Amino acid sequence: MILSKNPYSGETLEEHREFTSEDIDKALEKADSRFKQWSKTTFEERAKLMKKAAEELKKNSRDYAETISREMGKPIKQAIAEVEKCAWVCEYYSENAESQLKDLEIETDADQSYVRYAPLGTVLAIMPWNYPFWQVFRFAAPALMAGNVGVLKHASNVMMSANNIQKVFERAGFPEGCFQNLVIGSKKVEEVINDEHVKAVTLTGSTKAGSAVAAAAGKKIKKTVLELGGSNALVVLKDADLEESVKVCVQARFQNTGQSCIAGKRLLLQESIADEFMEKFKKAVKDLKSGDPMEEDTYIGVQAREDLAEDLEDQVQRSVKQGAKIELGGKREGAYYQPTILIGVTREMPVFQEETFGPAIGVTTFKDVDEAVELVNATNFGLGVSVFTQNMEEAKKIIPRFEDGAVFINELVKSDPRLPFGGTKGSGYGRELSHLGIREFVNIQTVYINKF
Repeated sequence: MILSKNPYSGETLEEHREFTSEDIDKALEKADSRFKQWSKTTFEERAKLMKKAAEELKKNSRDYAETISREMGKPIKQAIAEVEKCAWVCEYYSENAESQLKDLEIETDADQSYVRYAPLGTVLAIMPWNYPFWQVFRFAAPALMAGNVGVLKHASNVMMSANNIQKVFERAGFPEGCFQNLVIGSKKVEEVINDEHVKAVTLTGSTKAGSAVAAAAGKKIKKTVLELGGSNALVVLKDADLEESVKVCVQARFQNTGQSCIAGKRLLLQESIADEFMEKFKKAVKDLKSGDPMEEDTYIGVQAREDLAEDLEDQVQRSVKQGAKIELGGKREGAYYQPTILIGVTREMPVFQEETFGPAIGVTTFKDVDEAVELVNATNFGLGVSVFTQNMEEAKKIIPRFEDGAVFINELVKSDPRLPFGGTKGSGYGRELSHLGIREFVNIQTVYINKF
């Protein structure tokens, strides 16, 4: 059995019978059969259904959000915002997929030559619990609009949300088999990857999980897109607007109770403004309301599981042993971990080098821009970086020096359907969203025609 448990109350919400190998076979055969028909539909037909999915998400956003909050502890306001963002990505691809996958004419020696984008078939999505709807929809909307079908292996602790996602597509009128949730644990993932009906795999999760999935898919020569861990830096330069920078940095670190791959996890402050910034930042973090995720004014809930809070506690304590000082917070009660600030953090410490998946942030100071760039790049992650400054010319000069997949100036790193999203190094490869994301899971087919 796979259990859905409320991390705030500790109650078991639902028990899910795990699929047998026979169940998996039936689901994948159904997906393959549906693909043969779905791939022949027009963009107009697909767009009509995708718009209905957006309508379903907006109409029942509260119901879907409450399941998210009960199942993994996300504060309810943030859960509603997540569901509404999923409606946005459905609308975006319903309106743009056709032009993004339009044949590309290329002039060569041929009478006619062009590139066409053909769907691959069944794509397996392995998704995490932290944004149980958004991570799935940002894959599913472009994949389905491209003519593929999807099967989902969701995190075991959010299986109610996984079933709800399948329900969204069913209620919108998508044909049976277009999108299916596989009720399986991680031990059965390789079995699914090995199945001949599965043509490609996308994973959002830890670097360790991504490495294992990429290895399994690589054995079968199957395309993968990996969106993995991150240790994003928030770089505050001496000429930054400190009031506004504090607001953005607090949101960047502490939204979703700090459980985000693109959260700002390392706060890098230029020495001359470090004390002033920290005074404002510490007060803002103190003012964040912790409590029941179902209450409207809660900003910090519990972590999705108690073991995750224990992991964060361990990272903080190991960093303290190496010389860091807890400036705020640092205590755990069950799955709840206090919003925590550590100062005196150096590049060797766990809270600098490892991904901290919860409401804790390490603070490091630097002398000049050169040192800041070096610190940003001094991890095995490369998802995103935020730089706060009022000097746009200087900001543009340092952008090419960062190794990350995204650079945001005076803003937190966030995903937007209109922009490509993904990382470098241990943060993965490939891109989601935008015209680049929808082209990840297609056959980019070259056509060359001569007349005799």
